[in-house]
Amino acid sequence: MKAVVLAADDQFHVTEIAEPTAGHGEVAIRVAYAGVQWGDVLIRDGHFPTPRPFVPGFEASGQIIAVGEGVDPARVGEHVIALTSSGGFADVVVVSSVLAIAAPTVDSRTAAAFGWVTSTAYDLINTVAGVQPGQSVLIHAAAGGVGTLAGQFARVAGAGRVVGVVGNAGQVDYARQRGYDQVLSREEFLQALDGEHFDVILDPIGGQTRLANLERLAPHGRIVVYGNIATFEPVSVSANDLLMQGTSMLTYNSNLLSQTHPERLADSARHALELVGNGKVDIDITAEYELADVETAIADLAGGATRGKSIVRIG
Repeated sequence: MKAVVLAADDQFHVTEIAEPTAGHGEVAIRVAYAGVQWGDVLIRDGHFPTPRPFVPGFEASGQIIAVGEGVDPARVGEHVIALTSSGGFADVVVVSSVLAIAAPTVDSRTAAAFGWVTSTAYDLINTVAGVQPGQSVLIHAAAGGVGTLAGQFARVAGAGRVVGVVGNAGQVDYARQRGYDQVLSREEFLQALDGEHFDVILDPIGGQTRLANLERLAPHGRIVVYGNIATFEPVSVSANDLLMQGTSMLTYNSNLLSQTHPERLADSARHALELVGNGKVDIDITAEYELADVETAIADLAGGATRGKSIVRIG
């Protein structure tokens, strides 16, 4: 079968490899589309040690063509969203049956774009931050895959005011179309929000932005950390200072959740899919690439050119 392989030379190559087979508790999926996400950037840049050759791609859509031991054979033929640890940029991917989410209400393109970002955005707003009606929410990376969805999930949860922050001024108009009350560039958000505080802040940025976010928390507010786009350099936070204001710093790691409690991740994905399927939340697919252009797709995401969600056509 054809697959994109990250080789020992740190380059992506489209090549022929052996087709994987489903083991115990797994399903094999004929891939229609694969989603492009930040994990692909992290693997490319060497932030996670991976054996080479390595087939990247952490989310896909397609049809189950075979099941392993312990999986109901009736699932063969099922249209699914696949959340996987590798292998999405290939004709066939094998994934845990728990993380092959039945997706009868959306088409293959939307199912691939759904990927990790939609369940992540759902969990950030509902499971981790617990946004309540009337609360104010500040969301960084508002023009990205998670950010364009998190603002919508906040609306569904009843948030009273939702403000987005984007990496540059060129992304402001796009993010504003995704339902935000106000959208600011990262350069201006501190001055523009002077004196305003938020009940919930979503922070995938890190560094000095993370410290600035802490200053924008309302009493009993929650900041949710789920990435380090700007820098992996750690920042120090005083638990005593948090205690005085009743504020909290929380984290969310969807990859870890898939390993420790995959059924919880799958449940969140199904709740999120219901909202996408009934039109309450919209996934904006802004770019579609061919398999040979995976390297370009990942570079576009890393460089900030991607808005919303990009996908790769496989089958």
